[in-house]
Amino acid sequence: MDIGGHRFDTDKKCYIMGILNVTPDSFSDGGSFNSIDSALRHTEQMIAEGMDIVDVGGESTRPGYTKISDAEEIERVVPVIEAIKQRFDIPVSLDTYKYKVAEAGLSAGADLINDIWGLRYDGGEMAALIAKTGAACCLMHNRDNTDYADRNFP
Repeated sequence: MDIGGHRFDTDKKCYIMGILNVTPDSFSDGGSFNSIDSALRHTEQMIAEGMDIVDVGGESTRPGYTKISDAEEIERVVPVIEAIKQRFDIPVSLDTYKYKVAEAGLSAGADLINDIWGLRYDGGEMAALIAKTGAACCLMHNRDNTDYADRNFP
């Protein structure tokens, strides 16, 4: 499989996706990388540590998150994607479930769309965009109910 001009042979190797949240309210890093300079420094560090793909996210989807507008998410991710593509030779994934954000991100240089709603959020627009552009995609699982209680299964 080719992503962003890089060959990924998933039959023979495991690859590392580094997470770069460019949000002020991320639950995993506390908004530490929501400026261009800090995002680039963190990307460089993750590359040095062996990252193969950087996944840029502009909207926190932690439990109880506040949904932001497409325009705000685009404003957060597009400059970071452009800066990463200018500085590093690494595939860029965009973590979004919104068609318009994905379209802007792909135009900025993103190579892969990481959709937490598995192409089910926007009535097929995301799937059509991915088909039209030929971008790689990662389909994730999500659900409205966040009750993931520990269950005992036989």
